[in-house]
Amino acid sequence: MFEISWSELLILAVVTLIFVGPKELPVFLRTLGRYAGSIKRQAAEFRSQFDAAMREAELDTMRKEMEAMQASVNSEIMNATTSVGDAAKATSAVRDATEPSIGKATAVTAPEPAAAASAEPQPPMPAPPRMEP
Repeated sequence: MFEISWSELLILAVVTLIFVGPKELPVFLRTLGRYAGSIKRQAAEFRSQFDAAMREAELDTMRKEMEAMQASVNSEIMNATTSVGDAAKATSAVRDATEPSIGKATAVTAPEPAAAASAEPQPPMPAPPRMEP
């Protein structure tokens, strides 16, 4: 990363020993270690805050996608409900048009047995046409 070779580190150690002195070297290294630890903690804190911000941004994006998906599903459900309601109205209109006597009282008489035997069988009534939405 810094591209410092071992020979350069040895020169730095000798110069530090000359300028700081052998008595103050342990105190100097301890202080240097504290600063290095402080820098590492701050870097870790910055990284954790950055990661939290990225997670929050991803969550916001996912939340927006989910809201859009929910809106599209709701609109599809409303369209389907409307289609089913329209089909039910059309079916009831066709049924009312083909069977106008619904709701009116009609007298039903049974055919006489002799007439029933001589009568031709009638074909069943066709079903009303289906209305596609």
